[in-house]
Amino acid sequence: MSNLAAPLPPIITNIPARLDRLPWCRFHVLVVAALGITWILDGLEVTIVGSIGPALESPSALGLTAADIGMAASLYLAGAVFGALVFGWLTDRVGRKRIFNITLGLYILSVLLTACSWNIWSFVLFRFMTGVGIGGEYAAINSAIDELIPAKLRGRVDLLVNGSFWIGAAVGAAGSLMLIRDDGSFPGGWRYGFAIGGVLGLFVLLLRKWVPESPRWLLTHGRNDEALEITHGIERRVQEATDCHLPPVEQALTVHPQVVFPFSMIAKAMLKDYKMRSLLVLLLMAAQAFLYNAVFFTYGQVLTHHEGVMPHQVGMYILPLAIGNVLGPVLLGPLFDTVGRRRMIFATYSISGLLMIVVAWAFAQGHLTAITQTIGWVAIFFFASPAASAAYLTASEIFPLETRAMAISTFYVLGTLIGGVGAPYLFGRLIDMGGRMPLALGYGGAAALMIAAGLMALRYGVDAEGKSLEDIARPLSG
Repeated sequence: MSNLAAPLPPIITNIPARLDRLPWCRFHVLVVAALGITWILDGLEVTIVGSIGPALESPSALGLTAADIGMAASLYLAGAVFGALVFGWLTDRVGRKRIFNITLGLYILSVLLTACSWNIWSFVLFRFMTGVGIGGEYAAINSAIDELIPAKLRGRVDLLVNGSFWIGAAVGAAGSLMLIRDDGSFPGGWRYGFAIGGVLGLFVLLLRKWVPESPRWLLTHGRNDEALEITHGIERRVQEATDCHLPPVEQALTVHPQVVFPFSMIAKAMLKDYKMRSLLVLLLMAAQAFLYNAVFFTYGQVLTHHEGVMPHQVGMYILPLAIGNVLGPVLLGPLFDTVGRRRMIFATYSISGLLMIVVAWAFAQGHLTAITQTIGWVAIFFFASPAASAAYLTASEIFPLETRAMAISTFYVLGTLIGGVGAPYLFGRLIDMGGRMPLALGYGGAAALMIAAGLMALRYGVDAEGKSLEDIARPLSG
């Protein structure tokens, strides 16, 4: 291992500055489309379970209970945790491109197997495997996007990509309206709902062949010639698309590359050099994970058990929530690059938490109908969606390049374990208990976490807007 970790000759490079000065063009659209699809697929998976969940309780389907559906959702998240850890480590070790193709292939296989489930145990096993594929995507995708998108646009692009989760959610909700019918005329419709993701994934595999490896990653691993070739290719594509003259770059960085960066070096950076940043990201991740996994995996059961909504109508109420979650990053995303990261993270986390307290109280008092409850959640998620996306943005840009994928996966894992994995099962049990007060208290706990995360961001957040990644956190090899 000592030989593998031996440093290579230093490299003086201006590649990071060259990538950051590029204007937006078709190349960047391709990167966002080919890589950002991960979030659309994740949104599809989460919402399909929430929308189709009541139909899975039918004896003609799989005959599941609300707790069974919550368990399957929790195992999906557990799989995502496992996938994030394994593939996050591999992403920093073997590169972004190789991993985001492997993990997408695993997702496609697993989701198609889910469509073929025959009982509760096959269903939860395939959901776990699907989660492994999706979780493995997170680190590679967010690392590659941050390292290829110009600094002045990185905030809004990251929020739009992470917010595209809700495009998948909208597709899942709309699809459930067509696939789940109360007259029983489409008894296997729920299987087609899961198969949608597999078909989309096959299309994305073709797109990803045009996305290059990250030149920044290649530099830190001593592959300067490849990094230069890819950067020249990107610049050529940008100039052909925009017909612009790229200004010369004077800013240079000295990199001391290594084939392998020891885990001790990575741990020191995250736990000592950037300790408060690590605590901030952990709280941001845990708060948004608890809120979203608690609500979206079980909202179908809340509507059917408490508001008298028929199973085939659930998608009608989840679809507006998905639309609200898409609009939040679209309309508020540019403010993260202008007003600033720290102020906007505080605002979005705090406002969504305060609104959630109001909705929880009204739900407990029985003042809400299915329609007014949905309107309340739309307002909450308009702010919570950019807040959640900002948690991933923060994890991906405030740590050194060599730890980026590992940081994303580590904090996603910890945040999900602390705030997410048990949330669907917990809220499934609260629904089975009957009554509104247990659920209202659960919502209140989620609101408190969001407000606490917002306050910590105001105190310890990083003003990263418009800055190069290497200025926000100097590379370990720098």
